[in-house]
Amino acid sequence: MSYTRRLSFPRQTVLMHYSPMLCPRIAHFRLLFALAAMLAWAPAAISAEKESSAASSERLLGAVEYLASDELEGRGIGTDGLDKAAEYIAEQFRSFGLQTELFDGTPFQKFTVSASPELGPKEQNRLALDGPGGDAPDVPELKLGENFNTLAVGGSARFEAPLVFAGYGITAPEHDYDDYHGLDVKGKVAVILRKEPRQSKGAEEFNGEHPSQHALFATKIENAAKHGAAAIVFVNDHHELVNKLAVERQAWLKATQELAELTKKFSEAGDTSDEAFRKHREEVDKLLETINAHAKNLDAPADALLAFEQAGDDAKHDDLPVFFVKRSVIEPIIRSSLGASLAEIEAKIDEDLQPRSAPLEGWTASGEANVVRRKVEIKNVIAVLEGEGPLADETVVVGAHYDHLGMGGAGSLAPWTRDVHNGADDNASGTAALLEVAHRLASRDTPLPRRVVFMAFTGEERGLLGSAHYVKNPKFPLEDMVAMINMDMVGRLDDDKLVVHGTGTAENFDELVERLNREHGFQIIKKESGYGPSDHTSFYAKGAPVLHLFTGTHRDYHRPSDDTHKINVEGMRRVSDFVKDIVVEIASAPERPKYVKTERPKTAQRGRWPYFGSIPDYASDAEGLALNDVAKDGPAEKAGLKGGDVIVEFGGQKVTGIEDFAAALSGQKAGDKVKVKALRDGNTITVEVTLDPPR
Repeated sequence: MSYTRRLSFPRQTVLMHYSPMLCPRIAHFRLLFALAAMLAWAPAAISAEKESSAASSERLLGAVEYLASDELEGRGIGTDGLDKAAEYIAEQFRSFGLQTELFDGTPFQKFTVSASPELGPKEQNRLALDGPGGDAPDVPELKLGENFNTLAVGGSARFEAPLVFAGYGITAPEHDYDDYHGLDVKGKVAVILRKEPRQSKGAEEFNGEHPSQHALFATKIENAAKHGAAAIVFVNDHHELVNKLAVERQAWLKATQELAELTKKFSEAGDTSDEAFRKHREEVDKLLETINAHAKNLDAPADALLAFEQAGDDAKHDDLPVFFVKRSVIEPIIRSSLGASLAEIEAKIDEDLQPRSAPLEGWTASGEANVVRRKVEIKNVIAVLEGEGPLADETVVVGAHYDHLGMGGAGSLAPWTRDVHNGADDNASGTAALLEVAHRLASRDTPLPRRVVFMAFTGEERGLLGSAHYVKNPKFPLEDMVAMINMDMVGRLDDDKLVVHGTGTAENFDELVERLNREHGFQIIKKESGYGPSDHTSFYAKGAPVLHLFTGTHRDYHRPSDDTHKINVEGMRRVSDFVKDIVVEIASAPERPKYVKTERPKTAQRGRWPYFGSIPDYASDAEGLALNDVAKDGPAEKAGLKGGDVIVEFGGQKVTGIEDFAAALSGQKAGDKVKVKALRDGNTITVEVTLDPPR
C-alpha cells in the first residue's frame, strides 16, 4: 500500500497599484477586478485544503490498517510480521524521496536480540523425585502443566542430584539472615519457598507486607547460582495460599450480600413492570456470574502452578534449570525428612528469624529443562531529509516505535490469551504519524536549514532496545543532535486532550508548544520531565531536549482489542500537523534549543502490588488520579468507580497524581478494604474497595 504525493499549490499574490493621478473609474474597475479574482480563488483554496486533509487522513488510515493487520502477527520480535512492517516503512520512506542508503545501502540498522523464550519439547521438560525407600512417602508422578512447570527464568540442562531444602533462598546480611548458612548446595537441587519471612503488617525485617528485593525470583535464582545449585524447585509459601483463599472468600461473601440486598430492594419497590423485571434480572445475572466465579476459585486448589513465563523471561544462567512444583508434592517430603510441615517451619522462621534449611536425606531429583532462546535479527528503519545551509550538520530526530507484543505473553495485560495483539494505537498510530510527517516535510518546496532524521524503532516493548542501540551506535554525531520528537500512542485523541512530555527539557519548549498550539487547538497537558517509558528517554539521557506526544491510555492497551476501528484518524491527522509544525520550528530556528536537566518522576518501589483495576487518564490535568476507565469485574468497578472519576484520597492518603496513588496502593495487601474518595461531576463520593491479589 503506497502513499500518494500531497498536492501543493503555488502561492498566488494579487498586486494592486493605486494612484490618485489615475482616473477614479479605472481605479474602481481595477479594484473590482482584483476582488473578483480573490473571491474566485477562495473556494478553490478551501477545496484544496479539504482535499489535502482528506488525503492525509487516507494515508494515515491506510498505514494503520496495514501495520495493525493480522498478517503482521502483532509485530512481535521474531515474527515475519515485524520484518514485513520494517520493509513497508522503508518503502514509504523511499517513495517520499528521502535518503535511505545509510547502512550498507539500506535504511536498516540491524542488531541481534533474544526472542521471547519458548518451552522446548515436552519430553525434554521432565522432573522426577525419588525417595530413600522404607517409610518414605510416595511421591506422585510429576506431569508437566499439572503438578509442575518449567519456568522461562531458568536455563536448559539435564541433572540428577540430591535434594536440599533452602528455605526462602535468601541471603540478607542487613537482617542477619542467611538460608544458605552451613548448607552445602553445590551440585544439588534446591527446594525454595516463594516470598520471604515475616509477611505481616508492621514487621521491621525485610519489607513486611510489601515484598523486598529478596522476594524476587531473580534475586533468589542469582543467590542459588552463586551457591552452586544444579537446579531450583520453587513452591508456594503458606502466606500466599492463606491470603488467596481469604480474598476469594471475602469477595464471595460480598457478592452474596449484594445479591440479598438487591432482591430485598426489588421486592420492597413493588414495581412489577416488564422493564423493571428485565433490569432486575440483568443485575441478578451479573451478580450470580460473579458469585459463581469466586465459588469456583474457592473450590480450586489455592496451590496454583505458575505458568511458563509468569516468573519472567530473562534468564541470566543458561544452564540452571528452574521449576515450579505444587506445594502438595513437596509437603510430604519435607514432613518426613525434617519432622515438621512447611507451614510449621515457616511459622518458626517468622518467630525467631532463624533459617531451617537442611539436606533432604535420601531424596534425589532428576530431570531436564529445555527453554528455547532464539537469537533474532531486528532493525531500526531510518531515513534522512538533508538540510541546507550553515546548520545542515545539526540534526532533529523524529521517531516512533513500530514493534508490539505479537501473540501476547510477557507484557500482555491479557496473558491468558494467545491472540494477535495488533497494537493499532500502540504503536501503529505513532508509526503512521511518523510516515505522515516525513511525507509532509519531504514535499516542501524549500529545504529546511537542519537535517531531519526519521527513525522507526524496534524493540521498544522489550525495553527501548532500538533507541538504546541507536544512541550507542549513532549514524550522526550525538553532539549535533539538537532535539528528538517522539510519538507513541497518538491514535485515541479524545476531547482534544494531548499529553506532551518534555516541555521542561529545553528553555523554550514550554513557550514553543503553547504558541504553536494556538493554531491547532489541543487541550495540552504538559509534563516537564524528559524521562518516561518510551524511546525519547534514550535520547534525553544522552543530552538531547525531547518532546513526546501521547493521546492517553485506554482499556485496550496491551490487549488483543487494540484494533484499527477504534482509531481516531482525524485526531491522528491533527497530531501529525502539530508535530510537523514543531519540527519545522526547531529545524529552522537560528539557535538550537538549550538543554535543561529534569528530575525523573518519583514512583513507589515496585513490588507485587494488590490489584485495583483502574485505567488512569494520563491526558487529564485534574488534581488527583483521573480514571479513563475501570477494568471489567475488577475491584474498582465492583466498588462503583467508573471512567471520569478522579481519585483524591486512597486509604486516608491524599492523592494528587499517579505517584501518590502508586505509593498508597503499594502500602496495601490483597484482601484489604480501602476507603477511596473520588470526585464525580463536581461531587465527592466515597466507596470501599476490596483489593484483589496481584495480577
